[in-house]
Amino acid sequence: MPPFDVPEGDPFGPHNLPYGVFSLPGSSHRTVGVRLGDHVLDAGAAAHALGSPYASLLARPSLNPLLAAGRTAWSDVRRALTAWVTVPSHRETVEPLFHPLSDVTLHLPFEVADYVDFYASENHARNVGQIFRPDAEDSLTPNWKHLPIGYHGRSGTVVVSGTDVVRPSGQRKAPTDAAPVFGPSVRLDIEAEVGFVVGVPSRMGEPVALADFREHVFGLCLLNDWSARDIQAWEYVPLGPFLGKSFATSVSAWITPLDALEESRVAPPARTHELLPYLDDTDEEPGGYDLRISVAVNGHLVSEPPFATMYWTAAQQLAHMTVNGASLRTGDLYGSGTVSGPADRERGSLLELTWNGRDPLELPDGKRTFLEDGDVVTLSAWAPGPDGVRVGLGEVTGRVVGG
Repeated sequence: MPPFDVPEGDPFGPHNLPYGVFSLPGSSHRTVGVRLGDHVLDAGAAAHALGSPYASLLARPSLNPLLAAGRTAWSDVRRALTAWVTVPSHRETVEPLFHPLSDVTLHLPFEVADYVDFYASENHARNVGQIFRPDAEDSLTPNWKHLPIGYHGRSGTVVVSGTDVVRPSGQRKAPTDAAPVFGPSVRLDIEAEVGFVVGVPSRMGEPVALADFREHVFGLCLLNDWSARDIQAWEYVPLGPFLGKSFATSVSAWITPLDALEESRVAPPARTHELLPYLDDTDEEPGGYDLRISVAVNGHLVSEPPFATMYWTAAQQLAHMTVNGASLRTGDLYGSGTVSGPADRERGSLLELTWNGRDPLELPDGKRTFLEDGDVVTLSAWAPGPDGVRVGLGEVTGRVVGG
């Protein structure tokens, strides 16, 4: 089917237009691409052919120049792209610049500056608390309802969807072991998350206010925060996640601009505690997003976490991340934390789905408590779009290989 003739209702139709970076077979040249249906438009070539003033931002091997250009440029480019793929008079010029998605190689779409991961789902936090602190009076830690908890991760191990994930090795010690041992993780897990991509930087010492979220954040993507639970359990007291998290984080090859998700914006869950002024979003525009995520292991659906249930919003996370004066850089990536809903089949990690290994998943290819070598994990998602059409998010897939 020709690229312009996208079937009605296609989640990657002209209402979506996510950005990525691709190369053609036999070439090392990378350039910005925009997805339409099952094709990729060479955005830089199209911009040049049609005389766009933004051609220099799009004919690049990374999204970073476009990210840094700011909101006016983001909106202008999106309007132009929409016209290029919908207005009949552009068809003769633009159609030869499309490539079948199956023919291209997709790359990490932006150069990751810093990486931060949060812990924003109350359902996930309560499940983890009940698993590891079953006798506690409250499954949440005392600070949880007052601030978005997070940690700084390792940007150099953020990889694009389709990259194999090598099972990490490290120290681990079960409660009954006399001493720690070293070896491959035996409790390898996933965390279904959403990542937010920062475009416009900020100055050190100048916090970013809730109202300025959309001036700094370009878009979002699916994110899998791979986790070695046994390594993590031994190392994280008294500090935070380290080697149990830093070995790999997978992101989609496609970044969905926030402007494509206007119809999916929703209010977050009702607040149960009074928030300090820099986090109080009572008078702000709705900060949640209604994203419907699916988690599959070896092609078998195991969970459908709803992002609309997240207690802390991306705007609040950004405000908290910078309130101490920490600056933003173009290409910063921050993860939402594991997305988990209230139902058993809405949990975003195997830790929760199997209740720390107590209740194995029954899959057609065998039981699972944690991941085995050869397992393939795929995250996919969609959001409500205009006129009832869905907005597709690029999937995140990773295969576990032995270390």
